[in-house]
Amino acid sequence: MKRFARLFNELDTSTSTRSKVEALKRYFAIAPAGDAAWGVYFLAGGKPRQAINSRVLREFAISATGLPDWLFEESYQAVGDVAETIALLLPPPTRSGDGSLVHWVEERLLPLRGKAPADVLAALRDYVDELDTAERFLLIKLIGGGFRVGVSRLLITRALAEHSGLDAKVIAQRMIGFTDISVAPSAERFLLLVDAGNQVIADGHPYPFFLAHALTLPVARLSVELGPLSDWLVEWKYDGIRAQLVKRAGKVWLWSRGEELITERFPEIADRAHSLPNGTVLDGEILVWRDGAPQPFALLQKRVTRKSVTPRVLQDAPAVFVAYDVLESDGEDQRLHPQRERRSRLEQLAANRAVQMSTRVDAPSWEALAVARETSRERGVEGLMLKHVDSTYRVGRTKAANANWWKWKIDPYAVDAVLVYAQRGHGRRASLYSDYTFAVWNNDSAASERTLVPFTKAYSGLTDQEINQVDAAIRRTTIEKFGPVRSVTPTMVFEIGFEGIQRSPRHKSGIAVRFPRMLRWRQDKPIGEADTLNTLQSLLSAADNALLRSSVA
Repeated sequence: MKRFARLFNELDTSTSTRSKVEALKRYFAIAPAGDAAWGVYFLAGGKPRQAINSRVLREFAISATGLPDWLFEESYQAVGDVAETIALLLPPPTRSGDGSLVHWVEERLLPLRGKAPADVLAALRDYVDELDTAERFLLIKLIGGGFRVGVSRLLITRALAEHSGLDAKVIAQRMIGFTDISVAPSAERFLLLVDAGNQVIADGHPYPFFLAHALTLPVARLSVELGPLSDWLVEWKYDGIRAQLVKRAGKVWLWSRGEELITERFPEIADRAHSLPNGTVLDGEILVWRDGAPQPFALLQKRVTRKSVTPRVLQDAPAVFVAYDVLESDGEDQRLHPQRERRSRLEQLAANRAVQMSTRVDAPSWEALAVARETSRERGVEGLMLKHVDSTYRVGRTKAANANWWKWKIDPYAVDAVLVYAQRGHGRRASLYSDYTFAVWNNDSAASERTLVPFTKAYSGLTDQEINQVDAAIRRTTIEKFGPVRSVTPTMVFEIGFEGIQRSPRHKSGIAVRFPRMLRWRQDKPIGEADTLNTLQSLLSAADNALLRSSVA
């Protein structure tokens, strides 16, 4: 535990990539294999099921520190992180402990799940009494499911590669599925991860995903920067769940990009995949597909959040796997073959009706392709994917200068909305009001007859300078405080962008939007000219009509 706490502190306080890699290598060199396994799991983004909810954590903090509730809340608002707040406020430990990370996770933390609150509180008081501030901070992060550190998966892969002497691509492939908690981290798994003599890949193991860069060039620059359109394979960009479909030894596995094994959630996809040849791995997208067209992501989301897949769910939201790349064929790795050859293999599979394939988009010029892209919403897609015909399938996201996969998305929906509530941020923004709630007018009548209706929250899109300016304005115009939230006099208008829109009975506005963010601060616009619910309704109707047209087509 002490070793991992020191590593966490080094990674959290360093801004040097080389220093982080060296810190990781030092840890892997001295940590027992079991501790290293859990270390890789947490650093790579693994999250075991939450052992204690936030209410019990807060109760523990107030009890252990002896502070009144209001003072703890003020401390939290100043610090911006509940784990750091608790670690700083707790009294000094009375004894010292030196348990391994494996012991702490498997013998102490995981067993807390499901225990009575009184037993949990007693255990926590005992645990923190043998840890220093840094260790307590780490412990509470692990318990509450809020563990995050400023290190990318790429850096972990790089450190493990240097530690083991293996190629980073080999480590990247072996790490797929390492954060799946259904197979707990263990010393054996870590040793296999870094074993140079281990050439065996598990039957259901996928490959690391290759990621595209966002294309923001104006149409007039495309031919100059990207060359002739004939050098590119163009497909529609679907709005689903990125996944890999694996068929080996007569069995089928379906993996999400988040490295979660999701085969059981989509039995219809697994059933159809049994007709694929053994030794096949496909990259593609999981979608709800009905009436010959992809359906909104909201329908797919219902499938993902369901604990069981009933016949009714299968009927209401039938899922398909739309493949757009072949990573393995007849048991042989295809990733170093050019895109044109991999597409040809995919077409052969589709010809035998073993798989549904992504639609290729043909156009005589970049200008004509841009026109086709404008029909994306009518087709139920997000835009276009551009893949160079000579490109290999790489690992992760390459540098933009060397990019040969691009996603050319359509412009987001956008409305002008009024800031009505604000809340402090977290981390380095803990002292600033940076999380906002936005509203639109309820109708188009005169301002005196209108009210503002909240419809979404957003916290990204502004520069640090703009956040400082907005924070100052919020403090000047605060009307009321509701714990960490402030209501403000409406004075500021922002252009809010979002990727999707749908009806929602859970929201007062009756509408929910997907991936909202601030596009710009409209300091040129008075609040009376902000958009209305009618604007959102028209966007919703347009989205519904586009979906209907795509289904009919």
